[in-house]
Order: sequence, then structure tokens, then C-alpha cells
Amino acid sequence: QRTLGNLAHFKGRIYGVNPKYGEVHGLKCYPSIEALPEPPDCVALAVPREAVEPLVEQAAAKRAGGVIIYASGYSETGLADREHQQERLSAIAASSDLRIVGPNCIGMINNLSRAGVIFQPNYDKTPHLPGPVGIISQSGALGYTMVQACERGVGFSHYFTGGNCADVDVCDFISYLVEVPETRAIACLFEGMKDGERLLEAGEKALAADKPVVVYKMANSASAAAAAMSHTGSLAGTDAAYRAAFAKTGIVAVENLEAVFETASFLAKAGRPKANGDAVVATSGGAAVIAADKAELHGVPMPQPSEATLKVLTANIPDYGSARSPCDITAQVLTNPESFSACLTAMMEDPAYGTMIMPQVAAVPDLTPKRVPVSAELARRTGKPICAVWMTEWLQGPGAELIETDPNLALFRSMDRCFYAIAAWQKREALRQAPHKKAPRLSAAGARETASKLLAAAGAKLTERKAKAILAAYGVPVTGERLVTDARAAIKAAEQLGFPVALKVESPDIAHKTEAGVVRLNIVEPKSVRVAYNEVMAAAGRVSPKPEVRGVLVQPMIPAGVELVVGARLDPQFGPLVVVGLGGILVELLRDTAVGLAPVDVAEAKAMLGRLKGQALLTGFRGSPPVDLDRVAAIVARVSEFAADFAGEVAEIDVNPVICG
Repeated sequence: QRTLGNLAHFKGRIYGVNPKYGEVHGLKCYPSIEALPEPPDCVALAVPREAVEPLVEQAAAKRAGGVIIYASGYSETGLADREHQQERLSAIAASSDLRIVGPNCIGMINNLSRAGVIFQPNYDKTPHLPGPVGIISQSGALGYTMVQACERGVGFSHYFTGGNCADVDVCDFISYLVEVPETRAIACLFEGMKDGERLLEAGEKALAADKPVVVYKMANSASAAAAAMSHTGSLAGTDAAYRAAFAKTGIVAVENLEAVFETASFLAKAGRPKANGDAVVATSGGAAVIAADKAELHGVPMPQPSEATLKVLTANIPDYGSARSPCDITAQVLTNPESFSACLTAMMEDPAYGTMIMPQVAAVPDLTPKRVPVSAELARRTGKPICAVWMTEWLQGPGAELIETDPNLALFRSMDRCFYAIAAWQKREALRQAPHKKAPRLSAAGARETASKLLAAAGAKLTERKAKAILAAYGVPVTGERLVTDARAAIKAAEQLGFPVALKVESPDIAHKTEAGVVRLNIVEPKSVRVAYNEVMAAAGRVSPKPEVRGVLVQPMIPAGVELVVGARLDPQFGPLVVVGLGGILVELLRDTAVGLAPVDVAEAKAMLGRLKGQALLTGFRGSPPVDLDRVAAIVARVSEFAADFAGEVAEIDVNPVICG
């Protein structure tokens, strides 16, 4: 009944199927899907789970376009027999031209044709205006929170729910919306997916078509991932891996639900940036300061106005205001309304600025709505978006709806989210403009073959010495060393390598050598080498269970420098990942890392280094010399090439520390 009601404004043909009744809710019914006079584009199954499978088979036999399954109780239960039932539905889709949405979904809406194939109530009773944002959500109820933006006059183009995604999934929905001219941005909520490669394909397709995709990915913590399994039966992959995929394809990842539709609406209206600078015109000094704080936090440039712009600002702003960026025109605009238009026009026409922020600290019935047409016309004429940050707690105060529904104005209810969106807009454009030709590999032509032989000879557990030999085959610089089995040989090796030296027990059974007491550092003379050798061997003898000891490594001490960790691991959704972060003893304390999809080239590796919170340590901090970033990036790229080449054999790599001089 709800689905029929929600199809009230749909102009296409609607058939009823019911084996018991000739008519239901005023709709003529056929006894079966086979009995329909034509193959239907879509079959909505409003039946219990037990009745679903034979009806899906009938729809496939009738050559229906697709099936939407409302029924729940499949893989989200975690029960083996229910998982098998869902697998059978997937098999039917795979063996036919039939596509399946669901099960365990609330349906979908094409708001352009008013096809509300959904059981959420009252779609037919609300004025759903078509809008430029398409909405995708695995969770039906959560996604409907965005659909209800229509209650304040904001439209959308489509609303798709995936549920358990037995066949059609989030990637299919993104791919479809990329091809819809009326959809200019895509808002997406999901918990996880089984095939990361398909997400990359969808993201690359959207980037090439200049269709921004805004994602709020849930299930990022361990407990949330467990909840996702019970909720939709999805695999919630590692948060870092998804973020790497988003960064590679220009997908904008937001941090909370409230930001999804807001950011997508902005990107649907904004077009492409005409400049990276951001202008702020406020009637409150405090609001201007907040804007400056958030601009710096998110790395949005706020350049000072040009000389011509400054002349206009100075002429219109009292001396207790601020004729600079951010610009505080003060509350004097209440008595001199022309100054608002003059300052706004000057800033918007300044070529240094690509967008304008207007904090709305108060909603004034006789004033705020009058300013909206002025702002809208200026945004239209300059081709630059104006973002109104609605700071008043009068959430639907006068002017809010006018701003939100205007095609050239964007409404944000958070200064932080506004600048996050602008930063993401600028980064996405930089990615679009970047050359897409993949750089050649750094590792030598025979690196893979050499490393393969070394791996085969090493066995299941690699010692430090053998692991370094493998990395060296890929051009990663490693320390020299000698393996010795007595103190006299250790002294000779130290003299050949040059003091100071380090001594380490070589054992495939001792993973954390420092904790086991089998490492000695900064040994500066022969006598101390003998003492250190005896100490580390004695410590190895105290390890339980008794480890296999192959000898002691003598290595030169490397001068102090910035310590990084470079590593790689295999992700179940996205394959090999490369990781770089602050290393040494800080790696577990700070957890300051950046992740990329392996392999990465030098440019991608440098971008990863730039994302580290501690990047200032690499570029020169408080007078310290900068490190050779190109060399460091090359090491990251070489490790990533090895990780990609041996993804089927090596599950995890940890190179710590990489000492950067």
C-alpha cells in the first residue's frame, strides 16, 4: 500500500501481482509475474523472505529489468542458512540479465520521474522538487534523513538504498548517477564493501566526468565494524585503506553524517574553483576570527585583498572594523546598507579569491532576506560560489531557505564544515589538474626475480639480514653488516666497518630484539665489542622458548636524523597498501601515518609525506636542516613496488627506522 501510494505521481504503467485477489487497493492484479502483458522494468517484492526466491526466478524468466527486495533476515543475521539464501539470489542475478537491489532495503526513488519504489511513508504527499544531488545509502532509514531536506524546499535527483547489496551495490549506484545529467554531485553513506577495486573504478569514472562524490563511511572502529556485519552483512574494511582509495580518486570523505548532504549541495553548485584564495566578509569581528582559525586549520589560503579592492574596503568600513582579510564590515551596514554591496562586490571581483564566506550571525526578518538576492546575483555574475555559514541558533530563520535553495549560494551550519568542504573542493580540483600519466618504476628490471629467489631461500621467517637483502634488490638503501659467531670475529668486523657499531643477535624467533635484551648500540672500541657480544648471547640464552640463534650481526651506527617508518600490508578490500609515518620509538605513540594504494610513484609518495602531522620535521624545524624529500619519497615508492609485486606472498612489511639525514 505504501509503495503504491508513493507511485501516485509516476506516469509509467503499474501492474499489480497477487495470486489471491483480482484487485488490491484499486489496482488490477495478475495472478503471477509470468502472466503480465509485458516484461516489467522493475519488480518490487513486498513479500516475506520465504516467498522471495521463486518470485525472483519468475522475474528473471520474464526478463524483467530488475527486482527490489524489501525482505530482511538474510546475511545480516549471521546465520549460515540465511547467508546461503542470499547467495542463491546473487547467483540468479549472475546467471541472468536481472539486477537485484537489496535484500533488506527500503527501496529507491527516481525523483525526476517521481518513481517512488519505496515503502517509507508519505513520499507522495511531500513536494519533492528535483535537485542536483543524488543520494546513496546502504542504510535506508539513515539515508532518508537526507531525503527529508525536501521538507525545507531542497531537492534531490535520486535516492538509492543498497541494504545487503547481494547484487547491485554502492559502486553501481555511483556509476549510474555519474551518467545522469541532472545529478551534479553524489552524497553517499556506506559501511563497507567486498570489492575495493570496484570502488576505485567508480571513483575514477566520477572524477573523469567531474561529478563530485561525497562519502561518509561508517564502521571505522573495531566495534563499529562488528555492528556493520550484523546490520548489513558487509565487510567493513580498514579505515586507512578506504581513505587512501578516496584520496586517489578524488572522493570527498567527510567526518560526520551532518556534513554529507551539506557538502554535496555545495559541490553541486560550486563548479570548478577560479582561484584558491578564500574571502570572508563578516558583520562580526568574532565571526571573522573564527573563519580565520578554520581557514588555517584546513589549509585554505586567505590572501590579502589587492590594492584596488583595499581602496573600496577602506572607503566603506569604519576605522573600528577591518579592511583586510578576513574582512569585518561591522554592524554599521545596518545604517549604511550600500556598504555591504560595495565590499562584497569588491572582494568577489578580486581575482585572488575563488569563493566567499559570509557568516550569518543573526537572522533579521527585515534585513537577511533582502541581502540574499544581492549575494545570489553577484555569485551568478562572477561564477564564484558564496557560502553562508548560518551561525544563529534560529536554524530555519528568515533567509535560510532562500540561501539553501538558490543555485549559486551554499548554506553551511558549521564554520568548520564549511572550510573542510572548501579545502576538499580545492584538493579535488588539484587532483583533476594533475598529470595522470603513471611514472615509470624505480626498481631495476631484475628486482622481482632477485627478490623472489631470496624469498624462496629464506623460508617462512625472515631475519633482518635477509629482509634487508630483499629490499636492497629494489634499491632501498640499507646498512652494511657482518654475521659473526664469536667475539674475536665481532671485533674484526667492527674494525672493518668502522666505529661506532651496533651488535644484534640474529634469530628468526626473536621479533622484538630490544625487549629481549639482545641489542647493544654505540660501541666505540674493541674491548667493548667483546663485552657486548657476550652480553647479547647471554640474553638470547634466557629467552623462552629457546630460540634458534644464527650468530650476531655487527653493523655501523648511522648518524642521528629524523626517523620514519615505512611499511606495507595486504588489505582484504584494496590489496597492498604502503604506509609512511614518524618512526623509531614514536611510531606507536603518535600514530602519525599516511597510507597509499601500492604501488605509488615519487610524486604520490611526496604527497603522503606532506599529509603527516609531523611533516615540519622533514622540511626543517626550528633551524634543523631539511631532509632530502625526493630520496625519502623514492624509498617509499620502492617499498611500495616490492609490496605490489609480492602481495600474494608477503602479508606485512615493517622498515623501522628509516633514518633521514
